[in-house]
Amino acid sequence: MLAYIIQRVAQSALVLLIVGLVAFSMFRFVGDPIDNMLGQERTQADIERLRTQLGLDQPFPVQYVKFLSGAVQGNFGVSYRQGRPVSDILIERAPATLELAAVSGFLAILFGIVLGVFTAIRRDGIAANLIMSLSLIGVSLPTFLIGILLIYLFSVELGWLPSFGRGDTVKLGGWSTGFLTESGLKALILPSITLGLYQMTLIMRLVRSEMLEVLRQDYIRFARARGLKERAVNFRHALKNTLVPVITVTGLQLGAIIAFAIITETVFQWPGVGLLFINAIQFVDIPVMAAYLMLISVMFVGINLIVDLLYFSIDPRLRADRTKAH
Repeated sequence: MLAYIIQRVAQSALVLLIVGLVAFSMFRFVGDPIDNMLGQERTQADIERLRTQLGLDQPFPVQYVKFLSGAVQGNFGVSYRQGRPVSDILIERAPATLELAAVSGFLAILFGIVLGVFTAIRRDGIAANLIMSLSLIGVSLPTFLIGILLIYLFSVELGWLPSFGRGDTVKLGGWSTGFLTESGLKALILPSITLGLYQMTLIMRLVRSEMLEVLRQDYIRFARARGLKERAVNFRHALKNTLVPVITVTGLQLGAIIAFAIITETVFQWPGVGLLFINAIQFVDIPVMAAYLMLISVMFVGINLIVDLLYFSIDPRLRADRTKAH
């Protein structure tokens, strides 16, 4: 087990280095931040002075190494646009994104598993077929269009929920939360549904598919032949074995929720790191863009690593195969 953990951690570190290199390389083609930072009356001397001050006159490998060394220490430089440390800006924006991702992930997992089990057990029922038909909406429609439709229905037509913003927030130490205010909770509803709908649909369809496959296994028939109640067969035996392969996909979807929050935050003007990244692109704010992509990469790789370790500990076949290999 220890050797497997060390191997996976080393692979994760290598992935982060490659992702950081690719992302940092792409920023060279986004544009020149000097054009946005200096006015029309700038001189060549002003350009050269600011370029030297920002370190943009140094070779690319030197810039990348400096960025990595600072990132390891939590220092992502200073925002070209705001003139503030990027780490401070991220700390301000992170609670909004993390709360949105947490609510979306919870809804996706809860309703995905419940509806997946229901449509598998009642696969020939009218309700199950209706749910499967409606689930095509979550798969086929793009996220931004779902968000616009929800805004039109619940904000414009019905006037029940706010169409943008985070609502009122409360400070708990260094954390700002909207969970403790009515407007904050209302503001969370539409963005969280928009962000979690696609992942919920995928989880539901995967659970249903795996559940149907497990219900056809011989040990399920044997359990029924022993006279076990249908409830015990479905939830104690079938569901337990269904969730083993679902864990991997679910973990990856949680990472996708954080990464794809950028679209939802743009539609709802949610003041999180995703919207911060969009604004950074417009102003060629390279430190903010680099910090955002590195943080998303760390979250993706970290979640993937946790899922692999959970999968390894839950499924005895993986442990047996690795033991045989050695």
